[in-house]
Amino acid sequence: MTTREALDISSLSNQPRSLWRDAVRRMISQPLTVFGLLIIAILIFCAVFAAWVAPYSPLKGDLNNFYLTPPTVEHLFGTDDVGRDILSRIIYGAQISLKVAILAEGLGLLIGTLIGMITGYYGGVLDAVIMRLIDIFMAFPLLIIAIALVAALGPGETNIFIALALVIWPFVARLVRSQVLAIRESEYISAARLVGVSDFGIMFRHILPNILTPLVVFGTLGTANVILQEAALSFLGLGSVERSTPSWGRMLNDSRAFIRTAWWLPFFPGVTILIAVLGFNLVGDGLRDALDVRN
Repeated sequence: MTTREALDISSLSNQPRSLWRDAVRRMISQPLTVFGLLIIAILIFCAVFAAWVAPYSPLKGDLNNFYLTPPTVEHLFGTDDVGRDILSRIIYGAQISLKVAILAEGLGLLIGTLIGMITGYYGGVLDAVIMRLIDIFMAFPLLIIAIALVAALGPGETNIFIALALVIWPFVARLVRSQVLAIRESEYISAARLVGVSDFGIMFRHILPNILTPLVVFGTLGTANVILQEAALSFLGLGSVERSTPSWGRMLNDSRAFIRTAWWLPFFPGVTILIAVLGFNLVGDGLRDALDVRN
């Protein structure tokens, strides 16, 4: 094989830009995906501009005038047992949920991608040892592992996202490893080796661009799962150190004593979590269909 032929084959490793343009077109043509994007856009807008969007302070309440007020024109989602506006607390709670979800998913993707690339490309004893450790790790329920990690690290937003990232990365590593194993002996990879491209260059210039599609889909769908895990940890009291900090899971926990007398306390935070998870799942499904070259 000549150097020119090798370079021509190596150039096939770059995904055509038209693939992503076509994927965007397909996503826009799917009403459910657009609806999911709209949900995510609203959540991000509320999280970023919470100080301007929220009608009231999420921390201050009026115990004398607004104790357990049901939904009204003045308080659309009602108030809690200390007179705090539920809608304002939900809007501010989006900051915590989205921040933890994005940071945890991003860190998990980074660690898992690096480990999956190395083990899949080199194989051998290192691959066997890490994969067996991951098998042991995945034998336990994820929430139990997350609870144990947060309990060891201590409560707080930072410790939650670190714990969730440590739960996420093994799944990413297995996904990336399987993709690398499928393409590491491809012709364009062999061509890249022939022209002297380093292992680092092969992994991150030729292999990584070709496995972005499953990573993007996994990251989007995984974000929905992280939102649920964060809410569960906050519900169990492992969230923010300050109990007054607005968090969807903490709001559900605080509402347990008033389920029979104030239905709006658990209802609106629960529906918010449902809508947030639905939005990311719809976008993830849309991405999976749009990026499927078989369609």
